[in-house]
Amino acid sequence: MLGSSTRTLLLTVTVLTATHSVGAKRSVAGPVEEGIVNSATAVLNETMVAPANRIPQTLLQGAHGVAIFPQVVKGGFIVGARHGRGVAIIRDATGAWQPPVFVTLTGGSVGWQAGLQSSDIILVFKTRKSVDRFLNGKFTLGADVSVAAGPVGRQAAAATDARLQAEILSYARSRGLFAGAAIDGSSIQADNLASAQYYQTNSVTADGRPVPTLIPHSAILLQETVARHVAGATGVQPLAVVPLEQAAVVSSLPAADTTEATRARLAAASNHLANSLDAKWKAYLALPAETYQPAGQPRVEDVRAALAHYDTVAGQQQYLNLNQRDEFRSTHQLLRGYLQSVNATAVLQLPPPPR
Repeated sequence: MLGSSTRTLLLTVTVLTATHSVGAKRSVAGPVEEGIVNSATAVLNETMVAPANRIPQTLLQGAHGVAIFPQVVKGGFIVGARHGRGVAIIRDATGAWQPPVFVTLTGGSVGWQAGLQSSDIILVFKTRKSVDRFLNGKFTLGADVSVAAGPVGRQAAAATDARLQAEILSYARSRGLFAGAAIDGSSIQADNLASAQYYQTNSVTADGRPVPTLIPHSAILLQETVARHVAGATGVQPLAVVPLEQAAVVSSLPAADTTEATRARLAAASNHLANSLDAKWKAYLALPAETYQPAGQPRVEDVRAALAHYDTVAGQQQYLNLNQRDEFRSTHQLLRGYLQSVNATAVLQLPPPPR
């Protein structure tokens, strides 16, 4: 007969193994990879809302790369384990932010912990050496590279020598709280299969990394988001996010087709979100009526007004039960992308040309 502690441990291992298996199957599903990128963008935006409780600006400006893991699952009793999928976005030699690549985070810990816990984890790569370790394959935090819980807000000025000398700073957000977190012993590895699926490419580098032939809109949005938060309120202009030679392959579809595809996905996401809302919230988060119509063309100002509602909710702690839901995050990010698409295809309102 198995003791209760042993049965609990076996159950935990089974749950986490099933989670890992689901992740492995998802590596071949393009929409899931895009969902991870969109979630990573949302996580970064939401953690940078409050100046007193976010990654310090100076640390981001000096970063060589950032890895974001939405909803890392950690669970166990006596022995714990964690697993998550995310993306890493790094700077090249010129300082430009490159398209994201997919990564996995796995690890174990020992301690008195019970139950499953989900956290968003962000890693800030402070040195080029730490980025090179990532590019060269699997590495373990705390063993192959030094890692420390990162300071938040104004704590950067008071950071200890141990923090300042660490090659990677780690952060976690759970139940709305965002702070530095120790995750020594976790291993990070590139998920080349997921990257190849996301970028729809069979071309790879000598070390097996996919070479993008198409840069999806969600990847560009993440690049722009990272660059914007790096620039912050310091007046520093965002660095380039797409190399010039890739500008022609941002999308293989005409702009109008891309906008319509985004509209259809946005309408579906909004309807899914509405299923969990009451009447007042449905009205507040409703999109322009044309958004739900095939080939609909809502006015830019109406789309912008709807996005303002989502931005307001995303930035307030009292609505954490809503703004942390996947349905809300997906709709929010798709709405941002749709506004950009609508702006790009809108006909300019100009006076008659000069005679």
